[in-house]
Amino acid sequence: MARADCPICQGSGWKVVERTTEGAQALAADNAGSAAGEPKMVWAIPCDCTVGDRTERVLAKARVPERYRHCDFENYETDNEIENVPRAQLNAWNRSLTQAKLIVERFASEFPVGNEHGLLLIGPCGVGKTHLAVAALKEIVLRGHSGLFYDYRELLKEIQDSYNAESQATEMGVLEPVLKAEILVLDDLGSSKPSLWALETVGYILNTRYNEKRVTLLTTNFLDSDVAANATSLPPARVAGMRAPTIEDSLTDRVGKRIRSRLYEMCRTVEISAPDYRKEIRNISRSAGSSS
Repeated sequence: MARADCPICQGSGWKVVERTTEGAQALAADNAGSAAGEPKMVWAIPCDCTVGDRTERVLAKARVPERYRHCDFENYETDNEIENVPRAQLNAWNRSLTQAKLIVERFASEFPVGNEHGLLLIGPCGVGKTHLAVAALKEIVLRGHSGLFYDYRELLKEIQDSYNAESQATEMGVLEPVLKAEILVLDDLGSSKPSLWALETVGYILNTRYNEKRVTLLTTNFLDSDVAANATSLPPARVAGMRAPTIEDSLTDRVGKRIRSRLYEMCRTVEISAPDYRKEIRNISRSAGSSS
């Protein structure tokens, strides 16, 4: 919505520009100042005062939660300082964060060119997987592409709720936008215990999107089972907190072998090795409070 007190558009939401300006639209005929019989067109583009409102509308349509709407690539931190950690270890963690940011940022900037595959961001809680996923989604939808954000559990719940006779929604009413969006962000994959229905539903969504060449970006806290089974080969940057203590608690176990296999085909895996930065900040805050 335009600002009523905007000095440029006087509340109309449009500003007059040259006809050759990108995005200019003919709004009305105006004979003033024109020769008789030669109507002059008024060419305009949306006023700057409407930009913020447009951004909010686009992000709301893409279902980006309010909590994450501030997330972008500029405010994703890759140079964290943590007390009592060896410098070599800290540098390794920050390199992992930087590499993940570069991959996702390039993915977003090049979309849809060359993006036949999506991304699977793997890492412990608090390393910014959702932050990066939302940053990519925001950049893409603000360029005019269709996109959706869904939390894994929330999506399954909405589909289940559609089976309720009192619900106004239908299963396909929920699924169709998920299947058709140019880019889908599915956050926290595997966060709920798998049931046969859940696995079949998620498998259907991923298979349909894969077959129709639609891009999916996923995040998860779970490692792959082969990594969990071979803990001695973990790189030095790996940290506690990535949820794969046993093969029974791996990504494959949480989503099933068929879905994990499909993800290998449709996504590039990006593993982020760093500690839970949110937890570190809380610990620092508590320490500061106790010493004051």
